Amino acid sequence: MKLYVISGLGANGSIFEYIQFPKKFTEIIYIDWVIPNYNESFENYVNRMAEKVDVSEKFCLLGYSFGGIMVQEIHKLKPAEKVVILGSIKSDKEMSITFHLAKSSRIFAKLPESYFSEKTIKSYAFFRKLFDPNNPKLWQYFKVQNPTYLKWSINKILEWKHEEDKNVIQILADKDIVFPVKNSKPNYVIKGGTHLFPVTKAKEVSKILEEVFSE
Repeated sequence: MKLYVISGLGANGSIFEYIQFPKKFTEIIYIDWVIPNYNESFENYVNRMAEKVDVSEKFCLLGYSFGGIMVQEIHKLKPAEKVVILGSIKSDKEMSITFHLAKSSRIFAKLPESYFSEKTIKSYAFFRKLFDPNNPKLWQYFKVQNPTYLKWSINKILEWKHEEDKNVIQILADKDIVFPVKNSKPNYVIKGGTHLFPVTKAKEVSKILEEVFSE
């Protein structure tokens, strides 16, 4: 059985470099973010991201942060044996007040792409919250810094509408400021972890994944 993995907004597969995935999987396949086309719909983008998923054999999906949202959408198109999300939400109702305010103001839809440059991302308060850059390791994982991709993705996160699928396994950290645990009812909580817990709490995450995928 294969495991398809999608990382967080702007991040690549290296965010999982310390994770020990269960040996039951014959292959771990990372699905990289693609740059959205001009005015591309979220539905069309999800279809493009799902192209790498081979449905000829059984598979599972794992997503971190924005990747957690994406694997839930892919699951609608190509149902997986199991879906696990790390540092992500199961419905839009779990978003924080910060996200709801950003959505209602439509501030990111109004901003030009120049505001989504690397320099801006590192300086603006909302981005600091979104990417949790207090951790010095953050920027080595934040690889996809294309302004078109970042503006499009942030707006799609804010616009996301989704009803909770109770079969999705949710793993959150108790000190995550991006998706606060108080807004959700996760299956597992990583103690002392921030939004970057797949890196900083890899041993705990690996143990949980072994348990989840053994069932």
